[in-house]
Amino acid sequence: MMNIEYRKGNTGDLKEICALIKGAIVNLERHNIFQWDNLYTDEEILREDIIKKELSVGIISGRIASIYVLNQESDEDYINGQWKYAELPYCVIHRLCVNPDFQNMGVAGSTMKHIEGEVLKMGIKAIRLDAFTENPFALKLYHSLGYRITGYADWRKGRFCLMEKYLEQPEPA
Repeated sequence: MMNIEYRKGNTGDLKEICALIKGAIVNLERHNIFQWDNLYTDEEILREDIIKKELSVGIISGRIASIYVLNQESDEDYINGQWKYAELPYCVIHRLCVNPDFQNMGVAGSTMKHIEGEVLKMGIKAIRLDAFTENPFALKLYHSLGYRITGYADWRKGRFCLMEKYLEQPEPA
């Protein structure tokens, strides 16, 4: 596995991030997955994520290999989830995306493990996300990492699984 360095995104990254998203959309559509388009996720949304210091990038060899947004905001349709850990504080992962040049190399899984570590550092144990029901790659990843479906939301592009995971503290080495 290659070394990934994570940091907060900045406005100087926007051009590269937008190119990464466009490339990912082309790649998804090649597999008949139509979850993102020019409305979501667009440059303005990403700029806001950066300004709010919620967007992080994973860097490999000086290039952005992955991006994600982490916060405690969820769409109102998250009310449809039968959340097992509803009483706990939680974080929500948004816009996880891997640069097509770095796909099938374990980058998504490594990025998810990094996110989970960051959430634990905040003292939070519950994590939520949503995944497009027609994206078998995302669903396989999240299931393999122990995320479970709690419900569904129907948005502009179709049906999404609402998912959650309770994060255990890693065993001391």
